[in-house]
Amino acid sequence: MSEHSEQAALIACVDLNAGRHPALRNVFAIPNGGARHKAVAGKIRAEGARPGVPDLCLAWPAHGWHGLYIELKVGRNKPSAAQIDWLARLEAAGYRAVVCRGWQAAWREIAWYLDIAPRQGAALAARDRHAADGDGAALAEIAGEVGGG
Repeated sequence: MSEHSEQAALIACVDLNAGRHPALRNVFAIPNGGARHKAVAGKIRAEGARPGVPDLCLAWPAHGWHGLYIELKVGRNKPSAAQIDWLARLEAAGYRAVVCRGWQAAWREIAWYLDIAPRQGAALAARDRHAADGDGAALAEIAGEVGGG
């Protein structure tokens, strides 16, 4: 899977669970990277885009941190020097800042951070399998399991 599809899968999972865990409504992407036309890239830089800023933020205090930043990686991709620098600076400023490999690892990090029950991992893995098949009924069934009592 590409980094885009992994991040989209994570956001789908976040959105499925936001009704039961309102803090998840504070998860947002930081569209800093990607290929862009030179003029657009210049405008984005002028507006404050910074190289290396993590992919996602959960703007919610927990476990003594001000919030959670996630740099999402897939395959053998490694964080750049700029990304490592940002992660260290965010940690020094009181945020949890981590690199996660794949959407499931990122979800586990978010679930831990928000004290969401660990049993949801199995339902989410099933969700991933069914979503790949485009099985909407299975996805709805799994959405009912995740976060349930």
